Amino acid sequence: MTRDWPVDALRGYAVATVVLGHWLVTGLVLAQDGSLGQASPLTAMPALAPVTWVLQTLALFYFTAGYASARSAARYRGGQGRWLARRLRRLVLPAVALLGSGAAVLLAATVAGASDGTLAVALTLAVSPLWFLLPLCALVALTGPLRAAVRRWGPWWCAAPAVAAVAGADLADRLLPAVDGALPIRLLAAWAVPYLLGLAYADGRLAGRRPAAVLAVGGAATLAALIPAGYPASAVGVPGAGMSNLNPPSLFAVALAVTQIGVGLLARPALLRLARRPVPAGTVDAVNRYALRIYLCHQPVLVGVTALTALAGGPLPGLHTAPDGPRWLLARACWLPLLALVLVMLVRRRPERSAAAPRRDVPAECERPSARVYDVHRSEPAERRR
Repeated sequence: MTRDWPVDALRGYAVATVVLGHWLVTGLVLAQDGSLGQASPLTAMPALAPVTWVLQTLALFYFTAGYASARSAARYRGGQGRWLARRLRRLVLPAVALLGSGAAVLLAATVAGASDGTLAVALTLAVSPLWFLLPLCALVALTGPLRAAVRRWGPWWCAAPAVAAVAGADLADRLLPAVDGALPIRLLAAWAVPYLLGLAYADGRLAGRRPAAVLAVGGAATLAALIPAGYPASAVGVPGAGMSNLNPPSLFAVALAVTQIGVGLLARPALLRLARRPVPAGTVDAVNRYALRIYLCHQPVLVGVTALTALAGGPLPGLHTAPDGPRWLLARACWLPLLALVLVMLVRRRPERSAAAPRRDVPAECERPSARVYDVHRSEPAERRR
C-alpha cells in the first residue's frame, strides 16, 4: 500500500494553519474582576484580512477527507455499512471524549470559583470546533452516492448545484429575512464542494496541471469579483461585522476553497520533493497521526494556558491584553511556542497503535503511516520521473 504524500501534506498544512489562525485571532482579555472576555484583532486591524485567506483552510480538511473516504471505501471488504460505522466512530469518539473531559474541567473550575464570563468563554471555544464534524459526518455518510455521481457526471456537474445553493442563499440573505433551518443546508452545500473534489481526485479525475490551474484561476477570479460586490474581505467572522464569510459559509468561502485546492494541487511537484527529506516527511507523518486530536484540543489549550497564567500574575501582554495593534501580535507570537508545547504534551498523552501490526478490520487509509508507506516514486506520475 502506498499513500499520496502530497495529500497528507495538505492535511498537515490545514491542521497547522487552523491552529495558528485560531491562536492569532482569538484574543482573551482579562477584566478587572478577573474574568476573561473574547476579542478579535481583526476588529482593530482590518488590514490583516488577507492573512485569513491562507489561515482559514477548512476546505483542505474536507478535500482530504473526501480523498481518504474514497480510498478507504474502495479498499474495505467488510461491506459499506460496516465501513461507514467504523469511519463515523473514528470521527465521533474523540469528540465525545473531548466533551467529557471538558465537562469535568468546567465543573472543577466552577467549584474553584471561576467567574461566569470565563466559563462562558471556555465553553464557547471548547465546543465551537465541533461544528466542523456535523457536515463532515453527513458527507461521509453520503460518500457512496456522491462517489457514484462523480463517476457518472464528473466533479464539475456535481459541484454546480452546491455552488448554486450557496449563491442562492447569499442572495436570499440580501433580499429576504433570514429563513429558519437554512443553516444546515448551507453548511452541507458549501463544504460538499471540496469534499466532491476530494472524491474526484481519489479517482484520478483531477490529475495533471490543467484541472489544478482551472480551479486556482477560477476560484481566484471569483474572489476578485466577490469583494467589490459587497462580501467581507476576511475569510473568518469579525465581531460587529454585518456579514460573515464563514458562519454561515458564503460563496466567498466556496471560492476560497476552490482556490486553495487548485493551488495545493499545483504545488504537488514541490510537495513530492519535500517528501524525500526526513524532517518534512516526519513532521507531516506526526501531524497526520494526531490530526483530529490536535484540532479538537487546540482551543482548550489556549483557554487553559490563559486562565492559569492569569491566576499566577497580572495581565500579560499578548495573552490577557486587548488585541489593539501590531505590538499585541508580536507579543502573542512570543506565546505560541508555549501553546504548541502544551498541545503536543496533551495530544501525545497516549501511545498510538504500532503500524507494524495493522488491524484487519480497519480500512487501510485509517492505519498509522509507517516509513514504508510513503512511496514517492509510485505516487509520482510517470512523466515526472523521466
